[in-house]
Amino acid sequence: MTGRPAAFLDRDGTIIRDANYIRDPRDVEMLPGAAAAIGRLNAHGVAVVVVTNQSGIGRGLFTIKDYEAVRARVEALLAESGARIDATYVCPHNPDVTGPCQCRKPGTALYRKAIEELALDPASSVYVGDRWRDVAPALTLGGLPVLLDMAWTPADDRIDALRNGVVTAASLAEAVDRYLSTLPASPGTQ
Repeated sequence: MTGRPAAFLDRDGTIIRDANYIRDPRDVEMLPGAAAAIGRLNAHGVAVVVVTNQSGIGRGLFTIKDYEAVRARVEALLAESGARIDATYVCPHNPDVTGPCQCRKPGTALYRKAIEELALDPASSVYVGDRWRDVAPALTLGGLPVLLDMAWTPADDRIDALRNGVVTAASLAEAVDRYLSTLPASPGTQ
């Protein structure tokens, strides 16, 4: 498959602090180095695609409007640092309330939708998140999975990464640097 490479990023716990069902834009806190890392992806022509599970919507803990306000705040903070997200795909479902769906990570429906809509090449892409479900789609779609080994990453997720030969990184910045080192140099990015 040909197309543009992408960085498929989780949001909570990867780009911003996971505030446990965040609904207030004032609670958005960028993780250290995240905006600069996204800016480096932008500079290299890599599409930045956020894929996020937001089961709080399905649980009735916050609304789509609340989610959109938080999303807008994240994008505004990134813009202040000269970085941008190219597209966001959200699963609002909670399987206990709304039943199973294919868009909830580790399902690949949202990734496939992004690949089709944005003409992306999954095999030349990176999948980054602080949970196994964020990186597992790379094993199906191709590309580089990088699990962020954060204080809050569950031990079982680290074990899954080890069993599957998935590399880990201590931050989004480290994951992005590792990924960018695998890309061929192009004019203007050296």
